[in-house]
Amino acid sequence: MGLFSATEVDTGEIAQRYEALLLAGEEVLIAFKTVRDIAFLTDRRLCLVNIQGWVGKKVAIQSIPYRSITRFSLETAGTFDLEADMVFWLAGSATPLEIKIGRGSNLAAIQQILAQGILGR
Repeated sequence: MGLFSATEVDTGEIAQRYEALLLAGEEVLIAFKTVRDIAFLTDRRLCLVNIQGWVGKKVAIQSIPYRSITRFSLETAGTFDLEADMVFWLAGSATPLEIKIGRGSNLAAIQQILAQGILGR
């Protein structure tokens, strides 16, 4: 998700900005933003928004339903490591998807959202 770690942002702002992507009743639970790119978890899926080009007119949106995530891991930031890591293994993909998030992110909340989405249905 870019060169910089993502920081947690307001879910209401993301829900409003990407309202057209959301299903009726779908709720954005947590969201992260780098300088340009955005990742957010809803009660149904993981969405990745990749803003491309110099002026950002080209946008690639990836929607990954929780049923496609076979496993995930969260790694906290260390003393010299300024970011935490979220790693997702997707059905049908040999390489995992990694998202670097800022040190202050609520990993316990992320864990609960992912566990509920992947294991709770």
